[in-house]
Amino acid sequence: MPASRPLRADARRNREALLSAARQAFLGGDTDAHVEEIARSAGVAVGTLYRHFETREALIEEVYRKEVDDLCAAPGVLLDQHAPEEALRRFLLLLVDHAAVGKGMSSVLESIMATDSPVFDDARTRMANALSLLLEAGSAAGTVRDDVTGSTLLRALGGICGMRATEGWLVEARQITALLFDGLRHGAPQSP
Repeated sequence: MPASRPLRADARRNREALLSAARQAFLGGDTDAHVEEIARSAGVAVGTLYRHFETREALIEEVYRKEVDDLCAAPGVLLDQHAPEEALRRFLLLLVDHAAVGKGMSSVLESIMATDSPVFDDARTRMANALSLLLEAGSAAGTVRDDVTGSTLLRALGGICGMRATEGWLVEARQITALLFDGLRHGAPQSP
């Protein structure tokens, strides 16, 4: 199917159903879910799955990309609904939750880590850019320090979320993220 051509409504529904079924399987811990099972859960034939995704890895990559799309759309919404400082705090917690999702998908993501897929580099760049947007808004409001980049903050969160293998890591990750957030507010330039 040419990428420039929009999908028909039924094809779009099938694609979304496949992505949803795959996401549920992977996040539910069924890391060995076969394409046949995913297609059956989505209510479509295996051929339909392969028309949308050439390989299982392509499906996994698209599930992950959609997770990142949803995550990286959040800063704009958060800034519309909250002060920059609160928007940043909420997004930091969303990133921790994203790491929890990643923990559920880590086994299936390993299958695309060995490929030349740019999906992880793209995800890191987009998450760092989202953090930069929030940091700049907080700095402009005088509530967040201005000497930290989105990339640096993402690395710090990566260290926090790297504890995923330990029991109770999510609670600790949220607590450490709260400390990190406090540090981002300490030394914020004071508005005149």
